[in-house]
Amino acid sequence: MKDTVIQCTRFGMGHTNIHSLNVKLITKYFDILLEGNDLPAAVTFYTDGVQLVTEGSPILEQLSKLEAKGVRLIICSTCLAELRLTDKVKVGIVGGMPDIIEAQIKASKVISI
Repeated sequence: MKDTVIQCTRFGMGHTNIHSLNVKLITKYFDILLEGNDLPAAVTFYTDGVQLVTEGSPILEQLSKLEAKGVRLIICSTCLAELRLTDKVKVGIVGGMPDIIEAQIKASKVISI
């Protein structure tokens, strides 16, 4: 999976109006991902997904561990600015859409969650 990119575009996982379920699912997803040895090259965050890398995110611990294992966490600067979260980033690299596109193009597989 080293040439895979995971993209997060929501604050949570799935399409439900039950916010706690969305958060529970994304937490479980990253917990299980960390248990394995096959990690993605990068995880990208844009639109509401940028909230996952900011202060108060329920998955900061998991994301910090992924970053420590060499997974690039790429965050959309435009999205952060629009949501007024630029100064609340706790993990990852603040980049732009060119950085996200570069990661996607280099990947043999892109997974949207």
